[in-house]
Amino acid sequence: MSKAVFQSFEASSEPDKGPERLIMLRDQMRKSGIDAFLIPRADVHQGEYVAPADERLAWLTGFTGSAGFCAVTQGAAGVFVDGRYRVQVKEQTRVPFTPVDWPEVQLGDWLKDKLPSGIVGFDPWLHSAREIKSLEQDLRGTGITVQAVDNLIDPIWQDRPTPPMGLARVFEDHLSGETHTAKRTRLAAELKSAGHAAAFISLPDSICWLLNIRGQDVAHNPVVHGFAVLHDDARVDLFMHAQKAQNIHAHLGNEVTLRNPDDLSDYISSFLGAMRLDAGSVPYAISHALSDNAILSTDPVSLPKACKNATELNSARESHLRDAAAMCRFLAWLDEKPHGTLTEIDAATRLEEIRRQDPLMDEISFDTISAAGPHAALPHYRVTTDSNRTLNAGEVYLVDSGAQYQDGTTDITRTLAIGDQSDAVKRAFTRVLKGMIAISRLRFPHGISGRDIDAFARAALWSAGQDYQHGTGHGVGHVLSVHEGPQNLSRRSTLPFEPGMILSNEPGFYREEHFGIRTENLLIVVPAPDLPDGNLTNLLEFETLTFVPIDRRMILRDMLNSDEIEWLNSYHQTCRDKIHPRLTAAEQVWLRDATQPL
Repeated sequence: MSKAVFQSFEASSEPDKGPERLIMLRDQMRKSGIDAFLIPRADVHQGEYVAPADERLAWLTGFTGSAGFCAVTQGAAGVFVDGRYRVQVKEQTRVPFTPVDWPEVQLGDWLKDKLPSGIVGFDPWLHSAREIKSLEQDLRGTGITVQAVDNLIDPIWQDRPTPPMGLARVFEDHLSGETHTAKRTRLAAELKSAGHAAAFISLPDSICWLLNIRGQDVAHNPVVHGFAVLHDDARVDLFMHAQKAQNIHAHLGNEVTLRNPDDLSDYISSFLGAMRLDAGSVPYAISHALSDNAILSTDPVSLPKACKNATELNSARESHLRDAAAMCRFLAWLDEKPHGTLTEIDAATRLEEIRRQDPLMDEISFDTISAAGPHAALPHYRVTTDSNRTLNAGEVYLVDSGAQYQDGTTDITRTLAIGDQSDAVKRAFTRVLKGMIAISRLRFPHGISGRDIDAFARAALWSAGQDYQHGTGHGVGHVLSVHEGPQNLSRRSTLPFEPGMILSNEPGFYREEHFGIRTENLLIVVPAPDLPDGNLTNLLEFETLTFVPIDRRMILRDMLNSDEIEWLNSYHQTCRDKIHPRLTAAEQVWLRDATQPL
């Protein structure tokens, strides 16, 4: 078997070094005259994905999850994580680091418990304006103040990787469906109408979408690092290192001015006029420098980016069909292997190898979650050579994976039976399936958001006293980040769904130290036909993008109602119709068997 090209299986966590590094940090704190310091998993762009040079949280604590932060005082060190990482953080950290359940425990409350008074230091480039404003409000009147300071991790991180300098490339108009001139003009008109002179854009995927460029500064995400200022006359000042931009000058044209990132602070300080900022993603350093000229709002790019045009959607449909064929080849291969002969790394490597056979495949879209048995109970498990486990008979195997194609970004999860399964596992699987089907079948009016429909995915689980500690779905970009905002499907999402949005649909259930289940398809929000007896018009519904069989061996048919059985059988027939021509004869036999009516 060949080696994986896009994923490393070496352990990246060094928890045993954490206590020594904590001592060095506390020494830095004493020298700086601060009583606490905050270490987020973030970079200056405030996106979800960061380069190795920005993995300060992992370097200090050993925790490698994609979300979390650490608060350090002279007497305590709390690592704050949400429900997805409660098990992982315990495995990856050592005393004196203490896991803290967030958001149940808020940072402000934790600090008030640990500090009678004092100064909380933070790097103003690594926290958003909203974060700091919220913390200041929580600590008001306590004797604890918040103060921007130089980063205290960087001076003690002796072997810190160099920041990425990947080349930016042109994302052709036939793939984007709209020129960057048209995009800039459209959004600039909105700024002018609102009375805003400009908008500051920090998120890499927003900049890439606006200017029709892509890059390679973050693993698995075709983005390039930089900052942009969009003016109300459609001009853009792009703060990006010149060596990154050498292949995009002609594409950008005369209305996009390339500037040195070192000049950004002076540029912002001297800016005259109202500048729109996204309170959730703009670094505090920027909003503070703008002072009264800052208009805290939303990223003007985020919603247009989320609502894909016809070109983007058609590309997504085609890339998902090719990806489905690759997944079917993988599942057929997996079913042929005797139980107990494959490891998690073997399976992840083979899946990547199959996807790489597609000439349009550029990368995986995230590290494949290849999780057998109890590892499947970790929603964001990452297999390493140290944790690598055999796929044993009687256990489940959960594989969550995706790819970056030149014409689309994919993400799919399937939970598979390795041999016979207990009724308890099958019951949980079927409840998760019922939730996934419920979302897939929904029809709803305009104005409905993720929090309005999230319960449909959980109802079957709730009836059995079960639930999962993550959102039901996230947005997905077009040849961009596999996790895209602002759209999502969760209890906290208030943004109404709009046609063209792509979201995941992935309820799950996790029994710690035993098994985990998740089934995930991607969906497009599309207009729904008016109903003859209805009094609502302009309804919306979901179009399924993902066409890979769901493991029938895991389903208890008697737990499904007739509508659910009809949906599943129809889905499997569509899988067969769409994917059958893309497979070999032997793979077609597997697909026929995997899609038999329930």
